[in-house]
Amino acid sequence: MKLITAIVNKEDSRNVTHALIEAGFSVTRLSTTGGFLMAGNMTLLIGLPDERVDECIQVIGDHCKQRTEVVPSSAGFGVGMEHTYPVEVTVGGATVFVTNVERFEKL
Repeated sequence: MKLITAIVNKEDSRNVTHALIEAGFSVTRLSTTGGFLMAGNMTLLIGLPDERVDECIQVIGDHCKQRTEVVPSSAGFGVGMEHTYPVEVTVGGATVFVTNVERFEKL
């Protein structure tokens, strides 16, 4: 048995969760915040048999799209001087961790 922990962009989370449930996966959603952009994410916890790992990752990949966003950034030029300017960053996609589960019980 495996546990997939998938961190997806909040904009993709509804479509990903719906597709995973339609494919027969049980999903627990946790609302999380990313450290770099302080943007909303959704962390999905999915317990599944070993033989369905690739299928699950495929579903996640099919429904998580990377996109470019413009975010404010700032640079300091000395004491009391700071300038804010827009920066393009790539957001979206998914970060997926697959871990072994030694024991699983549904109580």
